[in-house]
Amino acid sequence: VAFVVCRSLEGLKTFSYLEELILDNNLLGNDLLLPKLPHLHTLTLNKNQISFQRKLESLLDHLAEVVPSLQYLSLLGNMACPNELVCKEKDEDDYQRYRYFVLHKLTNLKFLDTRKVTRREREEALVRGAFMKVVKPK
Repeated sequence: VAFVVCRSLEGLKTFSYLEELILDNNLLGNDLLLPKLPHLHTLTLNKNQISFQRKLESLLDHLAEVVPSLQYLSLLGNMACPNELVCKEKDEDDYQRYRYFVLHKLTNLKFLDTRKVTRREREEALVRGAFMKVVKPK
């Protein structure tokens, strides 16, 4: 397990056998780039500066490529994770759409944020996940 407080993840590539990475409470944003970490199964990015879902999509695509063993992901406390903790205007429906979208992109996840991924959620993500992307108007 590595505990890192940073704005840059430079040097992380030397830990190619890393299995858990906790990056909570940093200043990491939409431009987050991880090196290839094939053994990483747990990643927490709570309370960072990951914003809006359009940017979330590119982050999820990146994670799918560089952390293929990822099973647990948490993004709580970021604007990209729409819940009442971040924004009073968001509700459980917004959060569930976010979950479908993330599960559509990261099909191996067993836990997302604090909740176990259900069979029903996985099925919904396959059918509707691609359409759950929320785009912020310009």
